[in-house]
Amino acid sequence: MGMIDLRSDTVTQPTSEMRRAMAEAEVGDDVFGEDPTVNRLEAMAAERMGKEAALFVASGTMANLVSALTHCQRGDEMVLGTDAHIFVNEVGGVAAMGGIQVKAIPNDSRGKLDPETVEQAIRPDGLHFPSTGLVCMENTHNRGSGAAFTAQEMGAVTEVAHAHGVPVHLDGARIFNAAIALGVSPSSLAAEADTLNFCLSKGLSCPVGSVVCGSAEFIAKARKTRKMVGGGMRQAGVLAAAGVFALEHMVDRLAEDHDNAKRLAQGLAQLPGVVIDPSQVQTNIVIVEMMEKPPLEFISELKERGVLANYNLGRRVRFVTHHGINAEDIDEALDASEAVIRGKAHAG
Repeated sequence: MGMIDLRSDTVTQPTSEMRRAMAEAEVGDDVFGEDPTVNRLEAMAAERMGKEAALFVASGTMANLVSALTHCQRGDEMVLGTDAHIFVNEVGGVAAMGGIQVKAIPNDSRGKLDPETVEQAIRPDGLHFPSTGLVCMENTHNRGSGAAFTAQEMGAVTEVAHAHGVPVHLDGARIFNAAIALGVSPSSLAAEADTLNFCLSKGLSCPVGSVVCGSAEFIAKARKTRKMVGGGMRQAGVLAAAGVFALEHMVDRLAEDHDNAKRLAQGLAQLPGVVIDPSQVQTNIVIVEMMEKPPLEFISELKERGVLANYNLGRRVRFVTHHGINAEDIDEALDASEAVIRGKAHAG
């Protein structure tokens, strides 16, 4: 039997139909703008997000980096949350490659930013201050247990930023999860952001890729930035074909991942020493606090029983549901978790 891999939705495998679409993709040189499948994906992405144009890039990290470098000048400051993926998980790229200073402000437990705190973080004009070049939000919020924010919640921050002439970038790696959970269109969530990106390689099950969306003027500049950071790809239609297939066939099924995550959260909440509020699980990320069992020990013993989970710092353990995980897998993961927590001997 294979492992039940709940470490991340990045471990998804492309479907056989997606692989077929990749194999049969019409291709050209994308740096010359001549790959018809990439062009189709970018047009589809822009339309889905209600933006003028889009840019296919290799990863979510590259998407955020290209966006920040295009928005900001060297020496500018960008405002984001202390739990933001850009700040925690992207290797300081905006500072190392863009000379962009980061102003990190507190997120709440769901990952939301407080508009008043954002306003206080935006620099006034002055000889001694860096210019605030960008405000960033994240939806869903990875370290906020996959919380999905409404357009109104995000709009309060966007309104503050725009009042000060500062653009807003939305790290929408899992924006389709947010849209499904909230029962709205992704374009409604993206409407007020100047730019956003979304990942193809997470819940949408593609092997690689993300897309940046924004105005035609911004995307033209971002295309040059992508080239600068080594992201110019040639016959990339082989990869983009997976994205086209995903947008056409893999979005609505994200609801299954959300149902499985809630099933998992409800089961874990019954275990002693495991703290989680299942009512707070909106999408496909389940984060628990291990109050008694050391998290790394718990993860190691789970692995021995055929279940993979991820350490999330402190006493937190993260599980992520995705394509390829079904309700039976969740029940097996719960049985394994209970056995580990209760110290039952492992027969295997």
